Amino acid sequence: MAQSRQVSEIIEGKPTIEGAGVRLRRVFGFHSPERFDPFLLLDAFGSKEPLDYLAGFPWHPHRGIETITYLLDGLVEHGDSLGNSGVINGGDVQWMTAGSGIIHQEMPKPGPSGEMWGFQLWANLPASHKMMDPRYRDLTRDRIPEVTLDEAVLVKVIAGRLGETRGPMDDIVIEPELLDVSMPGGAAFSHPTRRGHKVFAYVFEGEASTGGRGVTQGQLALFDDGDSIQITAGREGARFLLASGKPLKEPIAWRGPIVMNTQEELALAFREYQEGTFVKKGRPI
Repeated sequence: MAQSRQVSEIIEGKPTIEGAGVRLRRVFGFHSPERFDPFLLLDAFGSKEPLDYLAGFPWHPHRGIETITYLLDGLVEHGDSLGNSGVINGGDVQWMTAGSGIIHQEMPKPGPSGEMWGFQLWANLPASHKMMDPRYRDLTRDRIPEVTLDEAVLVKVIAGRLGETRGPMDDIVIEPELLDVSMPGGAAFSHPTRRGHKVFAYVFEGEASTGGRGVTQGQLALFDDGDSIQITAGREGARFLLASGKPLKEPIAWRGPIVMNTQEELALAFREYQEGTFVKKGRPI
């Protein structure tokens, strides 16, 4: 029998400072990672004040994870130990697989509007893929399909499927779904979900309700298991990220930007970083 998912927890993001002094809102991360498996961290960042973010995220390592950057406004200049460099613009997505190890930097800048807003989501890699070659998938906004549903609900499909529309991200181990859903006031949104997958919705504009529980701007609804979700926008409308993925159910050894399965692997990664042997493909920074 089909079962609608209910909210198991409402989580309030908390202000924090990362990188060289970037002010952001940490929605979840670093505590009880099994609650969000296979996701590790979600940060909402940006401001109308450039001093809140211009210091950016200078050169730092990653291993064992994927980082998904979704920019709503502004731009982020980036470079890495593979020799890549470029710019993420408003509406773009960068899906970076750190794998065996990458050293990179991300430097946010204001866009034409004078503002900078976006998200970074970390997804774990299973033990079998921790040491895979690093890779990037950069999606410009014109490559992300948009679907208009009943009641003028607009959905940007970054990963996964909405009806017959598939997002451009594929070949991802955790079988993710990532949707950006905009809803006018009072509109309803219903979406099928895969049983056993972790599902959450982060409201970043307006407010909504699901299963009789309200979720306001800056809050995340974590769902229990089921075959679908139903969300209704509040009077002024709502916009939220909907994410789902297949849990890995593996041990997690995590410190800072590196996530492995054992403390021994974690210690090795940091020792290699200090010795200059961290990067397995590309060039040390």
